[in-house]
Amino acid sequence: MGTVTIGVSIAVPEPHGSLLQERRAGFGDAAALSIPTHITLLPPTEVEEADLSAVDAHLAGVAAAGRPFPMRLSGTGTFRPLSPVVYVRVEQGAEECADLQAHVRHASGPVPRELLFPYHPHVTVAHGIEEAAMDRAFEELAGFEAAWPCTGFALYEQGADGVWRKLRDYPFGSPVVPPQPGATERDTIGSR
Repeated sequence: MGTVTIGVSIAVPEPHGSLLQERRAGFGDAAALSIPTHITLLPPTEVEEADLSAVDAHLAGVAAAGRPFPMRLSGTGTFRPLSPVVYVRVEQGAEECADLQAHVRHASGPVPRELLFPYHPHVTVAHGIEEAAMDRAFEELAGFEAAWPCTGFALYEQGADGVWRKLRDYPFGSPVVPPQPGATERDTIGSR
């Protein structure tokens, strides 16, 4: 057995995921079609293939303790000049994402990973491309909005071809999405 590269993320659901992936490709980001649109909880991490069952058990435990939450994306941001990235901002759900990623990477688990930068949940829409294309991504997606109930996360593996493929979904233990601020009782019935 050898090593595999894994990642843990929250998928951006359809139709938003495909739209952002197509836009990313349209800005000239060659990696766009190899990476499902997501919010990272564990960045690419190399693990021993033999440790995948421990990773699976750990992630199942994190998910079982989790609870669905409202997720909302709104507008754009950038990590430039520190890192050549333009992203769609996580407007609601950032705190829950931060908690989840801390549990996924916890020192007691099988993937105790240190990060190069402080955790900042986001959806990458341009990475390492020409500055003019980065500017275009920032401007053209500035009005982007999407919202959905986040009900879990997934484990992905990067293949030898560089494509990320889902290995397993991890739904949260509770099926109830808390009401969003300002929502009426009628608005929340569908989330129960």
